[in-house]
Amino acid sequence: MLQSFIQALVITLREGFEAFLIVAISLAYLKKSGRLALTRAVHYGVAVAIALSMVGGYLLFHAANQEWLDGPLAMVAAVSVTWMIVHMWRAGRRMKGDIEGRLQTSSGRAGAAAFTGVLLFTVLMVSREGMETALLLMQLRTSPMYLLAGAMTGILGAAGVAWLWSRYGHRINLALFFQVTAIFLFVFVVQLVIAGAHEMSEQGYLPFSRVIHERTESWGPDSAFGHLLTYMLVILPAAWLALKAMTSRQSVIQPKHTLKNSVGLRAQG
Repeated sequence: MLQSFIQALVITLREGFEAFLIVAISLAYLKKSGRLALTRAVHYGVAVAIALSMVGGYLLFHAANQEWLDGPLAMVAAVSVTWMIVHMWRAGRRMKGDIEGRLQTSSGRAGAAAFTGVLLFTVLMVSREGMETALLLMQLRTSPMYLLAGAMTGILGAAGVAWLWSRYGHRINLALFFQVTAIFLFVFVVQLVIAGAHEMSEQGYLPFSRVIHERTESWGPDSAFGHLLTYMLVILPAAWLALKAMTSRQSVIQPKHTLKNSVGLRAQG
């Protein structure tokens, strides 16, 4: 139960923060570029994206109750998480520039076309995070109480991290945040692949289904290997965080004097 709570927390924390980050960057760019009227399109887009995510979550919830879809949905979730991690690891540093570039294209049109472009951009970006969250949460076989508690804690945590970023953006080590959560999610991907392969072999969807089903039967959550993966969900991210704290020059939160010194050096240069 605790494992599912932590998984739900980390999933909503990361996905929620990415959504908050997209909205914050979009609003900041529109205000900076003097297009204040288009900020309403972002607000409307967020509302539409939340509604679409709720509908998508409802449909996925009922699809997850279909036994023949358990394995395929787990594999789709594993591919989705892997793509998300690799994309953020490679393009995370360019995230701000990419969002601003797309917004520049959308908002550069005339009249209603600019409003519609920004609206659709926001709906696409935020609903993607919402649908990924719903897809991943559906893979957690636990009681609704633990799932809801973990998800709500993660959303509150994402809002807190987003608030810290908006106030102290230059002092927060976002790269480390995404690295730690990525390591956690990679372990989660391993669990999803094992569960997906087991369920798909049980339905006879895979070549050599009988052999795969027998082999993965002993890799379930209650097995020794399953317990090892549960421990790895905590140990590996914590170990990476400790390693970066000991070896990296950049801390999670940089002190003010470091910023002042760096600004002074840039001014002198």
